[in-house]
Amino acid sequence: MKEAFLTLGRGVGQVMFQNNALSGLLMLAGILLNSWQMALLAIAGNVVSTLTACLSGYSREDIRNGLYGFNGTLVGIAIGVFMPVSVASLSLLVAGACLSAWIARLFSLQRRVPGFTAPFILSVWILLAACRGMMPSLLLPSGNAVTAQSLSFLQAFCLNIGQVMFQGNTVLAGVFFLLGIMVNSRINGFYAVLGAGLPIPFALLLGVDDAVLNAGLMGYNGVLCAIALGDKTWKGGAWATVAVLLSVLLQIGGMKWRITTLTAPFVVAVWIVAGCRTGWKNRNRN
Repeated sequence: MKEAFLTLGRGVGQVMFQNNALSGLLMLAGILLNSWQMALLAIAGNVVSTLTACLSGYSREDIRNGLYGFNGTLVGIAIGVFMPVSVASLSLLVAGACLSAWIARLFSLQRRVPGFTAPFILSVWILLAACRGMMPSLLLPSGNAVTAQSLSFLQAFCLNIGQVMFQGNTVLAGVFFLLGIMVNSRINGFYAVLGAGLPIPFALLLGVDDAVLNAGLMGYNGVLCAIALGDKTWKGGAWATVAVLLSVLLQIGGMKWRITTLTAPFVVAVWIVAGCRTGWKNRNRN
């Protein structure tokens, strides 16, 4: 039983690359401070995707490390963001969490392209497309247009971290997420701060509305980019910075085209930058 709880904790922590059950517990507490329903949905998605991996006979080590839980965690929260809680939406949660585990397995069978949160993105896109085509009444109405606001750097910074898991209503969620990262890795904590802070002035230079910045919509992908690529070297920091800036551009483009971006800008930005980094290394060797 203890190992099961640790596995589920790691499944939350791995959303932000933290293979640590305490990190996951702090992040879950951050979600709970915003919404108890979302916290329960996160746990439900985590449990379903982890059980799917267990029943499918996937790597026990990967399961223990939460690698089949974090995409399910995000799917569960997304259900609460896009749909009212009902029998139908909970059924879709189960389907989406199972699907995320299967897609994660497909990514694990090759080593060229890391999956990151792609299984979550693809699963939710499929669910949303199915709902729009067959059950549009199941979806919550789109949020109202944001009103004019003046920039609050602290709010934008904290929500840039909180929005990694859709937590955009309280700065405390971002604080707890950052604490969850810091208890496991100070270098990851540093890059989380970089990824949350850098998009704000960059997006301002690009003319992004203050209200969008205050909602944390420009930086959550940057947080993940920075943690994914950053290390203790200057080169690692440079590549992480490039990915953060690229993720902002991709997010702006996605929002302009009214795409439900989720964490796709993070995944695409890291794939591009990691590919460039590999090409650069190979060129220098030759």
